[in-house]
Amino acid sequence: MRLLLVRHAMPAADPGVPPQRWRLSAAGVEAAARLRLPPHAHLVASDEPKAAETVRLAAGVTHVVGDADFAEVRRQEPWDDGYRERRRAYVSGSDHAGWEPRASVAARFDRAVARHAWPDRPLVVGTHGMAMTCWLASRGLLDGPAGDFWQALAFPDLVDVEWAP
Repeated sequence: MRLLLVRHAMPAADPGVPPQRWRLSAAGVEAAARLRLPPHAHLVASDEPKAAETVRLAAGVTHVVGDADFAEVRRQEPWDDGYRERRRAYVSGSDHAGWEPRASVAARFDRAVARHAWPDRPLVVGTHGMAMTCWLASRGLLDGPAGDFWQALAFPDLVDVEWAP
């Protein structure tokens, strides 16, 4: 089955708003609209607005199915300049207090992919960098270190995967 993982476009980051409620920035809206998705794909996204907006704009539709199991890693994280290093360390195998275990992220993501898979249509999943990386690493689908993969992801990005349940 063809699976396209869509990392959301650039959000409008706001320290006064929880990241799971961020919407896309103006540049993110433009970038998402430039993405090209396969026709007739089954569209699903994290329940976070930035992921759903990215898929809606890329597909030119007004609605996508939401699933919280595609959401970003659940975590308690300070608002500071160290977030990139902290996140790279996490996907590379470091545990952080208050962060969802990588195995839990991968398991919920795996269940959601299985739930939404269609045998005759590509599945497009709007998701997040760390969650996507945890799942791909758990399935042995990365060519190199998880931290390198995560750091190379763009806002937005498409990862095309041949997936077998």
